[in-house]
Amino acid sequence: MNRRNLIIGAIIVLILASPVVWWLASPLFIQNEVNEDFPFDVPTAAEIEAMSAEEAETAAVEIMEQVEGGEMNEDDMAMLEDTVMEIAAKMPDKEMVEEMPDSAAEWVVAGSGMFRDFDAFHQGSGTATIFQQGEQRVLRFEDFEVTNGPDLHVLLVENVDATGQDDIGEYIDLGSLKGNIGDQNYEIPADVDLSQFSGVMIYCMPFHVVFSTAPLG
Repeated sequence: MNRRNLIIGAIIVLILASPVVWWLASPLFIQNEVNEDFPFDVPTAAEIEAMSAEEAETAAVEIMEQVEGGEMNEDDMAMLEDTVMEIAAKMPDKEMVEEMPDSAAEWVVAGSGMFRDFDAFHQGSGTATIFQQGEQRVLRFEDFEVTNGPDLHVLLVENVDATGQDDIGEYIDLGSLKGNIGDQNYEIPADVDLSQFSGVMIYCMPFHVVFSTAPLG
């Protein structure tokens, strides 16, 4: 092959390869800046400050509904969590006063522990006790109080010392927290093996935040 053919071949290769070379190299010197707004309205600090307790509760519910309907990156979720926690601080306390289920038979204690603070903001106190009568088990909170928050649930957890969803292990969701203050009862399904769970956790489902825990002994 003579020199002229080699040069022509090289030019053809360069022409064919240039789009690929451009695609590979262009990110090195071309910047794509993205600055998206939140996909829904988030109240400002001033708006939160001006909210009544009822308005704060409504705002928290609306944000939760929109969070559960979409996907966000970790930074957006963290920012939104801070906003919702500010709103939650203004939400009205929900107080429950439930009695133990009536029965002629005697209830025995299958486990009990004290609620404790998770951190400086997420705090809890009171007792968590599992009462058992035959196959019926009831988790009862007494003198209970926890920091209010959005969509809090009561969990029986494998690891009561967990700091988030990654190390909770197995858990049983006993349902939404009935009130952040007061005595209340939660039925435990008969097929739950209590030996697999080390304690009770009050947990914010949308943001995967621990609010309070009670080791059971």
